[in-house]
Amino acid sequence: MLKPLGYQQLTLAGTAQALTVPDGTRYVTLRAEGADARWRDDGTDPTASIGMPLKATDTAPYLYIGPAEKLKFIEVAAGAIVNASFYANY
Repeated sequence: MLKPLGYQQLTLAGTAQALTVPDGTRYVTLRAEGADARWRDDGTDPTASIGMPLKATDTAPYLYIGPAEKLKFIEVAAGAIVNASFYANY
């Protein structure tokens, strides 16, 4: 079972943005809407052409398991929004 810790919505722009990650986060579900986004978690900022794609057309959320505090996002096209829900183990 997973314990919900919170939710955040990022309206992306042309510079990389990070999430505000609640303490204890082990998992993050991610969804893009409006336009595609890209993300990285290796300490380097993503660009509109470099990073892992997060497609606005994907219907299922992406489950991220890793150092959520290192996630950074950027829009691929104007209007990109990233929705994030944070979870911990019970």
